[in-house]
Amino acid sequence: MIGIAMLVASCAEPSNVASWSVPLVPCPEGNATFVPPGRLQEMLDAASPGDLLCLEVGEHPGPLAIRKAITIWGPRDAIVRSRGDGTTISVEAAEVRLLGFSVDGSGARFDQTDAAVRVRADRAEVRGLHVYGALFGILVELANRVEIRSNYVEGLGQKAFGLRGDGIRFWEVRGSSIRDNLVSEARDVVVWYSSGNTISGNQVRHCRYGTHFMYSHDNRVENNRYTDNVVGIFVMYSRNVDLRRNLIVRCSGAAGIGLGVKESGNLEVVENAFLANTVSVYLDTSPLDRTHRNHFVRNQIRMSETAVGFHSSPSRNFFEANTLKDNARQVTVGGGGDANGATWIGNHWDDYQGYDLDRDGIGDVPYELQSLSGELISKKPELAFLRGTPAMTMVDIVGHVLPLFAARRVLADPTPRVQGLRLDWLDAR
Repeated sequence: MIGIAMLVASCAEPSNVASWSVPLVPCPEGNATFVPPGRLQEMLDAASPGDLLCLEVGEHPGPLAIRKAITIWGPRDAIVRSRGDGTTISVEAAEVRLLGFSVDGSGARFDQTDAAVRVRADRAEVRGLHVYGALFGILVELANRVEIRSNYVEGLGQKAFGLRGDGIRFWEVRGSSIRDNLVSEARDVVVWYSSGNTISGNQVRHCRYGTHFMYSHDNRVENNRYTDNVVGIFVMYSRNVDLRRNLIVRCSGAAGIGLGVKESGNLEVVENAFLANTVSVYLDTSPLDRTHRNHFVRNQIRMSETAVGFHSSPSRNFFEANTLKDNARQVTVGGGGDANGATWIGNHWDDYQGYDLDRDGIGDVPYELQSLSGELISKKPELAFLRGTPAMTMVDIVGHVLPLFAARRVLADPTPRVQGLRLDWLDAR
């Protein structure tokens, strides 16, 4: 418990760029043309496909349109700066590379999705940029095989999330990747109508949605770190999404959700850590397709107000070898229902009151979740105000002692683990 609590506390990072090492991108080899401040668009127009333009330190005014397969590299102190309207850099040709420099600002129109960088071409690479002061950060639309890597996207940070633009957005993007980026103080990282992509090694903090999928299939989400967002990951109307080894911490407030799943199926949720969230895993009519299954395997779900919440029927959801520990409530079901339709096998429950006489690590009697207070709260949500009070504790005691007041069974795990499984990647932290 102490180790996990220390990990949760350590996830609070300062918000300045110095707190995260933005990788410096070395200048690519080849014949380079050096670009003094104020001449970038002119030299872009004069360049030939395959040319390398190296920005000198200073301000390079935007907006810029790149219509040839050109590489632009610059040091961090080379800044492409918006004049306050429109998108600052528009990539309109395949095989463009933007490397290493900074981009300051964009226009302020949501209807035009004014952005620091917009990519509408295949096989582009955006790597090592520091993006700040822009409404939207990096947008990729109608493109294939694009790499967004090792960038720091610093959002505008308004208290109202609706006044922020997205840090990174994929819209109808295929076979692409979002890797090793830091996104802070933006609205969302969005993957919509985009399939076959990889989201890996990113840090997303102080945003609304850490990553929001919608109508996006066959995506892989691994080794990301989501801290202090409203929602860590939300998967909507999608299938075949693979989530592995992600750390999701402190999704708090009334709407706080670590992983939300709505009408989505064939999810593999494996070896993730959900720590100190309002609701760590929330499922709404998922899976919707009767041929789909969702699997939750070897996850750590700890220190949450609710570990797993179901909005409605939990059928075709499988929970195996997960650790549910230090949570105020283990499982809840909307409308006073139960979670017997889900399959629970070999999970570790810290409120298990059975025994293991043969010492094989598996409890000799099933784990059963019955909570009279939880049943009352599900029927009368206003009673949630009393959760954790002596009055509600007494309600549960009465439910256990007096059969007349016994709550119905919420779920049963026939083979509960006496000890939780360790996550090697989490313990290494």
